[in-house]
Amino acid sequence: MSTGTTSPYAVTPLRVLRAEWFKLHSLRSSRVTAATAVFAVVAVALVMGGTYTSGGGDADIDPVVLVLQGTLLSQICLAVLGILVTAGEYATGAVRATLTAVPARLPVLWAKAAVFAATAFTLSFATALAAYPAAQLLLADTDMAGSLGDDGVVAAIAGNSAGVTLVALVALGLGALLRSVPGALGAFIGCVVILPEILGALPYEVVETVLRYFPTQAAGALGSSTPLPGAASPGGALLALLLWAGGTLALAGVLLKRRDV
Repeated sequence: MSTGTTSPYAVTPLRVLRAEWFKLHSLRSSRVTAATAVFAVVAVALVMGGTYTSGGGDADIDPVVLVLQGTLLSQICLAVLGILVTAGEYATGAVRATLTAVPARLPVLWAKAAVFAATAFTLSFATALAAYPAAQLLLADTDMAGSLGDDGVVAAIAGNSAGVTLVALVALGLGALLRSVPGALGAFIGCVVILPEILGALPYEVVETVLRYFPTQAAGALGSSTPLPGAASPGGALLALLLWAGGTLALAGVLLKRRDV
């Protein structure tokens, strides 16, 4: 006769989420990588604020883009962390215990993605919210002076954080697909970072149009308080990133169900 209570050993979505949360936040490598991502954004913001001078030909740059240049480095750090979340378990062999505890398998991948996305977005957003006004203290007497209350600034910071998070989710999906930290890192750097730069050298308008919706280019379009010339619209860029991240994770999920481990 059922008592209506959940067994202490039952696998539930909440327990899978809790387990993945504990694994992510208990690893020293996670804390070091996250701290490096934060340092990159803050350090570059302060450098840009302290070295910028009016009249140097950079007046047309969006202030949010100028201050948050460190996001490019932070994005790489969080992509590495995303790969470690999935491929790292294959490297250590811990994935066998994880999949034995959760034989349905797919809840593990979704929980990893959800926990990582929440952590990456919160970390990126909080860091940018602190870095931008700190840099503005140094930009007070320049033509880049502004505040968080200016039109579009908070939205651009949120967009910047969403872009970083979704690109890192693509990396997490690559880690689950390839089950190898070096392989996933190579695929991310080669296909997500370098390939668009190579294709951008081709003198074809259609290539230029398509490249606007590649992960890193789409993420850049989300982090500006004013429209960027030659970039995708914020709505189109966000949709593209959602499709990149969702498609990579969906393919990883299909293979996770079909593989032995």
